[in-house]
Amino acid sequence: MGESKRRKAALGEKYGQEKQILPWLPITKTQAEAFVKWTTRGAWVGIGALALVWVTVIFIGPSLGWW
Repeated sequence: MGESKRRKAALGEKYGQEKQILPWLPITKTQAEAFVKWTTRGAWVGIGALALVWVTVIFIGPSLGWW
């Protein structure tokens, strides 16, 4: 209990707030993790779309006489 009070007194208003990744960049660790999560999901969607277009062009297109 004493250590918690000392930490709270030392940090003042910053007590309980998340730390920033870099002091000059206003992004918290949670925001950075969310960014990585969404960009990873977007990359997989892009890979899936690319595969779908590839299958269409290589297999379905010639069978329909497009090329």
